[in-house]
Amino acid sequence: MEKSKAKKGDSLTTAKVLSDALPYMQRHDGSIIVIKLGGHAMSSDAAMTSFARDVVLMRQCNVNPVIVHGGGPMINEMLKKLHIKSKFIDGKRITDAATIEVVEMVLSGKVNKAIVQAINGQGGRAVGISGKDAKLLQCKQADPALGLVGDPQVVDATVVHSLIADGMIPVIAPLGSGENGETFNVNGDTAAGAIAAGLKADRLLLLTDVQGVKDADGDVITSLTSDQVTDLIENGIIAGGMIPKTETALKAVVSGVKAVVIMNGQQENACLLELFTTYGAGSMIRA
Repeated sequence: MEKSKAKKGDSLTTAKVLSDALPYMQRHDGSIIVIKLGGHAMSSDAAMTSFARDVVLMRQCNVNPVIVHGGGPMINEMLKKLHIKSKFIDGKRITDAATIEVVEMVLSGKVNKAIVQAINGQGGRAVGISGKDAKLLQCKQADPALGLVGDPQVVDATVVHSLIADGMIPVIAPLGSGENGETFNVNGDTAAGAIAAGLKADRLLLLTDVQGVKDADGDVITSLTSDQVTDLIENGIIAGGMIPKTETALKAVVSGVKAVVIMNGQQENACLLELFTTYGAGSMIRA
């Protein structure tokens, strides 16, 4: 009897959650949500399965997720296996001809297809591409000292719109093409920001390993304007690895993305919490 009551209570809770989520599902109906999935968020099969289930649920609710992924830890692992040493400038990897071959192999091959398989395994219809496909990301060299590292100049999102229209979930590896046919390695956050801007996305979700942007007391700031972000950077409160993420967010909102959320991708159901609940997750940045 007690077990039966417990099950009924769980069912009522589930029904209440779904009912409360309805206004948010209506708000995001038909919207495009670009999600940057970092390499650390793919560290376990359980985390990948949970993320995939969330993405499939979003698509079931007529939200259009577009996944842009990284893969730094996997690239490091493969370079080590192949005895290819990496050199860095200010923490940025120099990408030479040998390194870009490994980067493309890992990102477009192992990592991209693992995400596609996870989403399809949960009942979704994911398709893996890279920024080289259909001239999605056309780049110039970011810095000659860094070698084959690209900075997106033109985003042709035609192929992404086509996949969305066919009910697919695009999964994009952050590679780009140069005007002379070069393959460029593109920072994952940078690629996600450029693609979100090209799609005029409703949201760009940057999944990280921290809760969000924090104030001087270490508390997460749930909502910020672009001016507030600039002030926090100038005052040294936003520092280290959070600077490039907030700069990506600022560039995205200026380029037409409605809002960017920096959030902890290791939190279970993080994307659903952000989109379909009152309190959301992480720090939202708007223009």
